[in-house]
Amino acid sequence: MKYLKLIRFQNLLLLAFMQVLFRYTYLKAATYNSYTDTHDYLALTHIQFALLVLSTLCIAAAGYIINNILDQDNDEITKPNNRIVGKTISENIAYNLYVILNLLGVGIGFYLSNAVGKKGLFTIFIFIAALLYVYSTFLKKIVGISNIIVALIVSFSILIIGVFDLYPATYEGNFVQMKKAFSILFDYAVFAFIINWIREIVKDIEDMDGDYASGVQTLPILLGKKTTAKLVSIITVIPITILLYYITKNLLEYNLVLIYALLLIIGPLIYIMIKLWGAKTKQEFKHISQVLKLVLFFGILSIAIITYVVKNAQG
Repeated sequence: MKYLKLIRFQNLLLLAFMQVLFRYTYLKAATYNSYTDTHDYLALTHIQFALLVLSTLCIAAAGYIINNILDQDNDEITKPNNRIVGKTISENIAYNLYVILNLLGVGIGFYLSNAVGKKGLFTIFIFIAALLYVYSTFLKKIVGISNIIVALIVSFSILIIGVFDLYPATYEGNFVQMKKAFSILFDYAVFAFIINWIREIVKDIEDMDGDYASGVQTLPILLGKKTTAKLVSIITVIPITILLYYITKNLLEYNLVLIYALLLIIGPLIYIMIKLWGAKTKQEFKHISQVLKLVLFFGILSIAIITYVVKNAQG
């Protein structure tokens, strides 16, 4: 159990669920080859896709481990009862796991890059592993940048599906179809980025005392808790506006999608926007962070709902 906590197993499960959901709902439908009556426009086999998910999880888990290793002082202040490295798992064992997981993730990435005939894609895995390390050692201390980096990494876990499953299988005859499929992935990646960016700032407010004691500069420390919370409340208007525009333009005729989005995505975002304006306690910000996590989950799940509804509507 302690090792599962070390790699934040619940977050990894959400990541894997997200990738599998996109591949086996939307991409399967969007890359249908009408000439052969198959879904052979995807580059990866089922086993290769499973390896892509495993590689992503290994590198993400390694990122969590190095962050836990370098964040021991902060964790001792903000969550002493949940601290793992240096308490239930030695720092030496944690470093060994970090190296092993990164080697496994990058090694699988090397195999997949060669398997799809795009050897240059191998550098993506090295870049992400290196970025997670630089984030934990340096970028995390830069105000604003740390939140953006975390959000970008989460959104890239969506884009990497398109990079490995769509790009290698794209040619002149299916370019328009594959471009449209990738554009939807990009839209969801933008959504994931914005929600995670907001959530990271909320988590900074929640962990403000520990960051201050550790000498880490964050927006709440520079601007104050109340000002930052109100700023995030205003920022939350952005995803609400984008979603309303997107639904009005593309999905207004599908009632089930409209109800789903209003109840499980837009509604909670409005609740968060209101809640942030008056939130004061650590517990309130923790609650807001958890609601944002649910918004992300239901937002990602919407791809399956939309795919199902649109497919049935088209007969």
